[in-house]
Amino acid sequence: MSVARVTEPVPTAEAATNPATAPITAIRTRVVSARYRRPFKISSGISTDLVSLVVEIETADGTVGVGETSPMTAYTGETLAGVTAAIEEHLAPALIGHDPLDRAGAHLQMDAVLRGQHVAKAGLDIALYDLAGRLSGWPVHTLLGGKVRDRVQTAWVVGLGTLDEMAAEAAEYADRGFRHLKVKGGKDPAQDLELVRAVRAALPADAEICLDANEGYDATTALPMLTKMTEAGLSLLEQPLPRWDLAGLVRLRERLDVRLMVDESMHSLQDALEIVRRGAADVLNIKILKVGGLHRALQIANVAEAAGLAVKIGSMPELGVATLAAVHLAAAVPGATVPADLVGPMLVTEEPLAPSVFGEANGWVDVPTRPGLGHDV
Repeated sequence: MSVARVTEPVPTAEAATNPATAPITAIRTRVVSARYRRPFKISSGISTDLVSLVVEIETADGTVGVGETSPMTAYTGETLAGVTAAIEEHLAPALIGHDPLDRAGAHLQMDAVLRGQHVAKAGLDIALYDLAGRLSGWPVHTLLGGKVRDRVQTAWVVGLGTLDEMAAEAAEYADRGFRHLKVKGGKDPAQDLELVRAVRAALPADAEICLDANEGYDATTALPMLTKMTEAGLSLLEQPLPRWDLAGLVRLRERLDVRLMVDESMHSLQDALEIVRRGAADVLNIKILKVGGLHRALQIANVAEAAGLAVKIGSMPELGVATLAAVHLAAAVPGATVPADLVGPMLVTEEPLAPSVFGEANGWVDVPTRPGLGHDV
């Protein structure tokens, strides 16, 4: 575990004299990691450990909000060192002295000093929401508009492995209560067809199957196999084509009798608008870290609602703090009707940040009601 340097300029006199708006005075980061129960493999790479950066934001009155971010290099192309540098060298200095309750203003400040870097900004955003909840006494879902559900249904995510291994894992977690099983694919459409058939045969009739191809197919050669997957019982198809191929996604959506969900194609509010405009998806997978935090994620959820699209609150995956942010978002968004991916803390041997919340893997997560995110840090 390492601890990054603390950024602590002197707050302005005006802010320091008003305890209701005690300014941000320090931002700290530290690395945490946990070993996956089995290496987590997707079509673009494999990870043996879930490595996260914990972000702490402290105000002049000593209140601390805690966030988390995790680059998952195989998915995002970003590195832990790069995310840490973005926070320490650019984003943290921009927020020192800032009103901790002004989350929209914080995003304007961060965007002004550094383009992109959504994964880094998300860690700070989550810490700001936790801080605002602790300062106000409210849980984060209240800050997001209130909760429309007391429990959030979660999918189980099965990483790449042999056909028998993946079917057995899906069946095991269906027996534990999970009714939405996401299986990773994308290497070979024909092999994935056999996977869908095997998993369907292993699951109870009321369990749904989502295949996540992680951009692994092309529109022309995959269509016949995707049609057969639908006939075999596939309920949801996630990101079958490269992120840039919205035209191909539109063609698949027109030809397939299955809901199509985008993930890698959507990294921003502008991406969401273009997907809606083109008619390229039925479901938007909103990953808080990928889009830059809860503030941006809620904006995208509002776009989805206006367009009549369903939402899944996704995961990189992350450890407990960022996963809790996803729980609160899923509780607050009416259109988050596709079971969320809240499994990061359950995929590791020992969850270091919120073990009390994610101790039981049964397909549901209770929404915390404590101030802030409700974690154990």
